[in-house]
Amino acid sequence: MEAIPYFALGSGVLALILAAFYYFDVKKASPGDERMQYLMNEIQSGAKAFLKQEYMWVSAFVVVLAILIASFIEANAAYSYVLGAVLSALAGYVGMIVATMANARTTEAAKEGPAKALPVAFRGGAVMGFSVAGLALSGLMLTYILFVMVLEVDNAFEVVTAFGLGASSIALFSRVGGGIFTKAADVGADLVGKVEAGIPEDDPRNPATIADNVGDNVGDVAGMGADLFESYSGSIIAPVALTAFSMSLVAGQSDAAGALPLLVFPMAIAFIGMIASIIGSFFVRGGNSTESKALSRALHMGTNVAMALTIVGTIGAALWLFDDSELFENPIGLAVAVIGGLIIGWALGKTAEYYTSDHFKPVKSIASETQTGAATTVLKGISVGMISVAGSVLLLCAGIAIAYWGGSYAINEQAFSDAFGVDILNIETFGGIYGIAVAAIGMLATTGVVVSVDAYGPIADNAGGIAEMAELDPEVREVTDALDSLGNTTAAIAKGFAVGSAALTALALFKSFEFAVLQASGGEIALSLDIGQVEVFIGLFLGAMLPFLFAALTIDAVGRAAGKMIEEVRRQFREIPGLREGKEGVLPDSARCVAISTQASLKEMIIPGALAILVPLIIGFININALGGFLAGSLVSGFALAIFMANAGGAWDNAKKYIESGAHGGKGSEQHKAAVVGDTIGDPFKDTSGPAMNILIKVMTIVSLVFASAFVEGLPF
Repeated sequence: MEAIPYFALGSGVLALILAAFYYFDVKKASPGDERMQYLMNEIQSGAKAFLKQEYMWVSAFVVVLAILIASFIEANAAYSYVLGAVLSALAGYVGMIVATMANARTTEAAKEGPAKALPVAFRGGAVMGFSVAGLALSGLMLTYILFVMVLEVDNAFEVVTAFGLGASSIALFSRVGGGIFTKAADVGADLVGKVEAGIPEDDPRNPATIADNVGDNVGDVAGMGADLFESYSGSIIAPVALTAFSMSLVAGQSDAAGALPLLVFPMAIAFIGMIASIIGSFFVRGGNSTESKALSRALHMGTNVAMALTIVGTIGAALWLFDDSELFENPIGLAVAVIGGLIIGWALGKTAEYYTSDHFKPVKSIASETQTGAATTVLKGISVGMISVAGSVLLLCAGIAIAYWGGSYAINEQAFSDAFGVDILNIETFGGIYGIAVAAIGMLATTGVVVSVDAYGPIADNAGGIAEMAELDPEVREVTDALDSLGNTTAAIAKGFAVGSAALTALALFKSFEFAVLQASGGEIALSLDIGQVEVFIGLFLGAMLPFLFAALTIDAVGRAAGKMIEEVRRQFREIPGLREGKEGVLPDSARCVAISTQASLKEMIIPGALAILVPLIIGFININALGGFLAGSLVSGFALAIFMANAGGAWDNAKKYIESGAHGGKGSEQHKAAVVGDTIGDPFKDTSGPAMNILIKVMTIVSLVFASAFVEGLPF
């Protein structure tokens, strides 16, 4: 049992080896002709330049927060925090490098059809997927082994939790900064290019096209990678922290009888899921059809295989770890909790697919509304997004209920009571919350292959852009468009996994925060969520408000940056003779557009990102109960808003692509223009504000957990 952290560490290393294998496999594929290689290099250099500047800006924030952690908590926690931040940034950077290398190679492979192109795009995404999962699991296990098992430092689990805060810090700024960059370029390119100039998407005459393709990589690859890195590591930390803080309350020590299996069970699930993901990744094969259902089946085969293997492994792990202990009456209950989380995560993804795929009624209904103009298109997209929240919330509630029952069912309450003498800890509640916590790791156990499928999307999108800019045969663009349309859906599915796990992880971290407050106060301060208390009531409203404020700030940021982009594209069409007409030898100034998106996104990401860190700190030092209400309010409203924005944005995007495939007048029609307006509104919804919500929910909770003891002790001045 003590060896499980080492097995988990080994599986993380194995994932990194697989990422290296896929890297060299993609690299040996042909990148195409000179023009395609030029475009690939331009996109990569723009992405590198942006990430370099972004990480320089964020590093200053990381240093400041590390100093605060060292001052209020301890130096070891600061080291752990920095490690989490560095590995998160590294995962995003590695993924971006490979994605920008795989785009032209996917375009070249598309000349031979989807059977060649899909595996190239997927394996490019797999480098990102297994880098994210491998670095997250390896880094977290190293932290646990070093500080908990080897050095046995004081406050060891606060040190482990700080790793998650480091990952969250990078994820938040990467998602916001990258999202602002990509959507400013995308909106500018679409509104001036498609709507005003009437030229195709990714036309080489459009100065914003290169910036748009750069944005796909810094937002949808690097930003998404940091996001899933944070989600994955947070889902493992949540049940570990819950066990550590609760057991230390009742037994005075973190390794009390019964605690060890509870501590290592999440690590065992991560190990099983990693091995299953590695095996599943080899089952992705491209077919010869460009029909999206066939492509979807091929792409999701790896995920389905990984899920099946994880289910079998989870049952075995639960029986092995808990069957011999009298503290656990029905170990299968914990397996039910994990499997329930995995299935609910899959169901959330399928719900997202239903509302965002052009095979189903919601997207087709949005496309139909374009016949009466942009206003009805926008209204229908909003309603589709809102309706999707209902199904997602019901699924999440079902997942919570199943996991709570499974955790409660597993524990022998009388044996726990006899062992610990529970005055502070309600055993049934603990078992249920622990079940919810491990359900979150169930949702993300197959992160390696889930991220691989998600990162495939931006690669396919870039491949289409290169096909258009290199003026290749239209049949090549047809193949890349089919891959890209599927990519929008896979992105929505991954967001469903991420936001579902965010809600469960945040709930478990919230309970850990409650235990941490009790521990720091010697059992004297019990967190209250009684809404009859005015401070809790105020906190609830503040928490419910913050996700809306955060979304507004990020959407405004995209709007301002896009406005600058639009003016620049208009200026170039107006002032560069022959550009709009496509005169031979006349090229746009793409570097200027990349610079506009870079400067705007870096400037605009500071306030939204800082809010997520500073607001819970300020409220926590004022009143802990108000902070409890604040976290509860933000969790509920943030989850609903994230689902609404992600699904509405994805539905608008695929409604546009559905029309571009020939429905309702096709490209260039008035219906197409209305669809572009809807897609433009949906861009910051699905790629900036929406995806950042799940990070916002967790970063505020994990900040509160890390600083719990400081809130109890108060400011040192």
